[in-house]
Amino acid sequence: MSRSSDISAEHARTAAQIEADVGIEKIADVYAAALLGATEKTGQSAAVLDELDGLIDDVFAEFPKLDVILASALVSHEEKSGILEHAFGGQVSQQFLDFLKVVSRHGRLDCLRAIRRQARLQYDRICGRVPVRLTTAAPIDDAQAGKLSERIRAMVGGEPVLQRIVDPDLIGGVVLRIGDVVYDGSVANQLHTIRQQMIDRSAHEIQSRRDSFSNPAGN
Repeated sequence: MSRSSDISAEHARTAAQIEADVGIEKIADVYAAALLGATEKTGQSAAVLDELDGLIDDVFAEFPKLDVILASALVSHEEKSGILEHAFGGQVSQQFLDFLKVVSRHGRLDCLRAIRRQARLQYDRICGRVPVRLTTAAPIDDAQAGKLSERIRAMVGGEPVLQRIVDPDLIGGVVLRIGDVVYDGSVANQLHTIRQQMIDRSAHEIQSRRDSFSNPAGN
């Protein structure tokens, strides 16, 4: 097989993986919305999400075979339901246990991590929290992180959820991601730029309105 054929095959596998990942995220988004829709009615969203975290981060970490069994398509829903009841009955909320059984019935327990990810994102939006990822070449202390969060809070009108990442390969400045927008460079300069852009946009809109009143169409 030629090198070009090898590259084409690799691209095909990559594209298939991306398509599969996108499909899983869409599926997870639906289940996450259903979970939050049910738990919001009872005021148990935070508690149930903590239970989901505990299942993935603690239980599956300690008992990886359980993770494999629940995710396996070779194990029937009836068997999985029995395992869930035996392992978690009386240990977790009935609402969370029922949710796991619903996911099992649809053969999607292999998507629990994606469901958790989407549920956290949706819950942050419900609570007015804004995901902020700060990547720096060296660690920043809590005081610096607090000051940055205060400045971002004042600008975005929401509660920033700051994730600090250290990347020694980052040369100069920082990379700041607020929601889906990435700002590359000095934090102070970027925050100043963002604020100035907002001011300039508002000033432009005000001036446009003034011009429309001063020069009405047809006169």
